[in-house]
Amino acid sequence: MIFGATGMVGQQLLTQALAADWVSRIIAPSRRPLARHDKLENPIIDFEALPESAPWWKADAMLCALGTTIKLAGSQQAFRHVDHELVLQTAKLAKSAGTPCFVLNSSMGADSRSGNFYLKVKGDIEADISTLGFESLSLVRPSLLDAGDRPDKRPGEQLGLWFGKRLSAFIPKRYQPVSTRNVAEKMLEAALNARAGVHIIESDKLHY
Repeated sequence: MIFGATGMVGQQLLTQALAADWVSRIIAPSRRPLARHDKLENPIIDFEALPESAPWWKADAMLCALGTTIKLAGSQQAFRHVDHELVLQTAKLAKSAGTPCFVLNSSMGADSRSGNFYLKVKGDIEADISTLGFESLSLVRPSLLDAGDRPDKRPGEQLGLWFGKRLSAFIPKRYQPVSTRNVAEKMLEAALNARAGVHIIESDKLHY
């Protein structure tokens, strides 16, 4: 099951999962229809009224790339609603249905004690999902994401990527930009292995 399949990392997750021989079926709930595929089940949902009794909440693994930015959300409160409240709600529904493995796309520096609002929200959701009791939980913490050419221009992000790529030889791997393709690969690998316990995958492990 993939949540956030229309986002930067989510699109990569969906593409790679569809191409993977070891994946027989993918459930990708979304607000708008995705391209049809024989392996894909695409429930059209309202994220503000999630269908709690839907049978597809039970899966072998749930991969969550659901998220936004404060700028797109419009306020810190709206950002927290998506990146914390909605993510936690989907995790609870999956756990209650019997899904044993959860993989979350988080952020480098996630820390519930952080003075940075964004990193605190990311830390809060990591902490809250950790209490749900998934048999396998992987928290993937990428640094600045490199998704290639994008339709929405983000000057600050573009500047960071420009410097990050050109100064990579002088920047520790942990802080170098990481491709969304690599993040998706690591998330799928975590779902396939489903190792027992809680596992934190830092950004330096996302470079190949």
